[in-house]
Amino acid sequence: MPISVHYGLTVLIWGLTWTAIRLQVEAAPVDISVFYRFVMASVVALLVVALVRRLEKLTLKQHGWLVLQGATLYSINFLLIYRAAESMTSGLLAVVFSLAALFNALNGWLWLRLRPTARLYPAISLGITGVALLFWHDLQLGNATATSILFAIAGTFWFSMGNLVSIKVRMSQVPLFLANAWAMVYGALILGIWCLIQGVEWVVPTAATFWGATVFLAVPGSIIAFYCYITVIQTLGADKAGYATVLFPVVALSVSTWLEGFEWAATAVLGAILALLGNYILFRSAKA
Repeated sequence: MPISVHYGLTVLIWGLTWTAIRLQVEAAPVDISVFYRFVMASVVALLVVALVRRLEKLTLKQHGWLVLQGATLYSINFLLIYRAAESMTSGLLAVVFSLAALFNALNGWLWLRLRPTARLYPAISLGITGVALLFWHDLQLGNATATSILFAIAGTFWFSMGNLVSIKVRMSQVPLFLANAWAMVYGALILGIWCLIQGVEWVVPTAATFWGATVFLAVPGSIIAFYCYITVIQTLGADKAGYATVLFPVVALSVSTWLEGFEWAATAVLGAILALLGNYILFRSAKA
């Protein structure tokens, strides 16, 4: 499958997860919601690996990297981002999370000595400006605390570090789907331990919308989207892959137009155009 398809699926699926997350957390505490998501994702992923007979034995060192991947991509980052969402408008959160593209470039340079392409920073500047314009009305509300902003930045940075960990996992010779399956297992364990430490009330939601949203977040939103996203990282690099975080708010607002009657003001239209233009500048010479 062409890498452009992996990239497109990542943007499309993650754009749809915003609505699913909202449906999920309306019926259960945030920590429990994330826990159920990755328990389901890890079980399904391991079953698929077992059915296709790819459940290989891994070394202790390889499992160590997978624990770190589970901590950075499938647990702590979500806890931080969801905490931010409790006291921050979705628009501001989208703008902060779009910084993942910049963090990926900086972390790749600092830790792996991967020099970003010359087009990266203009593209990211256009992208982040575009996301800000998309949510301009939301940003004007100013609904955010200093703590929530710090949570959002920390969660985004932690997610970026997870992108680099996925590169180290590839270098340790663990097959991608198997790596994701085990990393999600470790992520679910970390989330479970966190819930126990915090004394979170263990509820089992009865709403069909909760479980429908959880299935979507677990399978397309976690297993498929992260498989595609990490494939993009391993093929094009973390800096270019990170631009997906700029584009999926465009998809999210498109869905909101259909489901919730979101009205596209001039600033929102301009923002979408700038985000797409940044994507074009970044990839116009890349081979799909």
